[in-house]
Amino acid sequence: MTEILAESFKVYGRDDGGPFVLVSDHAGQAIPPTLDGLGLSADERARHIGWDIGIDGVGRRLADALPAVLIEQVYSRLVIDCNRAPGHPTSIVTQSDGTVVPRNQSLSMQDRAWREQAILHPYHQRITQELDARLAQKRAVVVVALHSFTPVMREVARPWHVGLLHNHDSRLAHIMIDLLRAEGLVVGDNEPYALTDTSDYTIPLHGEQRALPHIEIEIRQDLIAHPEGQAEWAARLASLLPQAWRIFCTRYEQRP
Repeated sequence: MTEILAESFKVYGRDDGGPFVLVSDHAGQAIPPTLDGLGLSADERARHIGWDIGIDGVGRRLADALPAVLIEQVYSRLVIDCNRAPGHPTSIVTQSDGTVVPRNQSLSMQDRAWREQAILHPYHQRITQELDARLAQKRAVVVVALHSFTPVMREVARPWHVGLLHNHDSRLAHIMIDLLRAEGLVVGDNEPYALTDTSDYTIPLHGEQRALPHIEIEIRQDLIAHPEGQAEWAARLASLLPQAWRIFCTRYEQRP
């Protein structure tokens, strides 16, 4: 594989001095031209298996509203999942939710390494650069990972409007859960997924290993599939995230 790709990430919003750094691991749908759509139809690639439906619109609107910087992955998670550690069994899937991915079958180590070097590592290096610059200025930093989840998985309906995922440091997540439930929402506590040392990569790497306050948010896709829902959720998070951070700082004597 010798194809040279454009940058694997885009940066939106602006740094206005606030603490939040937004990251979106599955916002993109791009596939390198030499992979020929991974052998999938456009309809298959557009399903939830290919990207986090609606989170691009939520993330960009949220970046404008806070305001904050958003670092967004542009390639499909079917090419390589940027929320998985290199070499993880689900980093490059051979099938997803019943769909076989033809161009991911029997990949060579060279092909795997190329996807990591061209897509995975530059994205995480850009996040590292953003965090390093702020910490060098001795600023407070909060890592916010934005995701969305399919409302039905393996014929099982998922009732949550939103889920908050956490592992070693649950403080900010629990504050946000309370604020969202106060709005009358059905909120998953480590649902529909749980954050663990091995299931995720972004929060363990950039939040937990650095001991930075962090939060991983999963919004149900049918709620944000259209611009109106994206705007609603961006406005909600733009209101609640600063509230959660103020509560966190007061409760845990953190410098805001």
